[in-house]
Amino acid sequence: MKQCKFTQLLVLLLVFTSPLAVNAGKHPQILVDIVVAAKKATPVVTLDQFKAAIDDPAIWIIDVREPNEFADGHVPSAINIPRGVIEFKIWGKVGYPDKTRMEQKMYLYCKAGSRCALATKSLRDLGFTGVYRTDIKLNEWIKAGNTLVK
Repeated sequence: MKQCKFTQLLVLLLVFTSPLAVNAGKHPQILVDIVVAAKKATPVVTLDQFKAAIDDPAIWIIDVREPNEFADGHVPSAINIPRGVIEFKIWGKVGYPDKTRMEQKMYLYCKAGSRCALATKSLRDLGFTGVYRTDIKLNEWIKAGNTLVK
């Protein structure tokens, strides 16, 4: 029963979150509640930690937005693995099946923080231990003088 409810909620998430930020009044309350719960259940990195990771090849910066959003501009050194397929695409990146690196440090970001929270929770549920979400908004990133690359 629990798995069935999770599947139903996941379907709702996929339908209603792409690519808009989740906020009350714009989406069903259950969806807002799921995003809030995902944020509470996942570790977050600070803006300073995120900025430092851009130059650290040991930490992967993952943009979970859609490919067209990524192409319009992304954080330097980021790779694009969209939220809708991250649970499937991540395995090829972490060395599955031979030397799977479940502890690989990854900082996930999106446009407003909701999709990266959901993706972080999902990867942690799969057993990845080094996954963190950012709570930055891309427009605030740019306003603070940081750049995006194409």
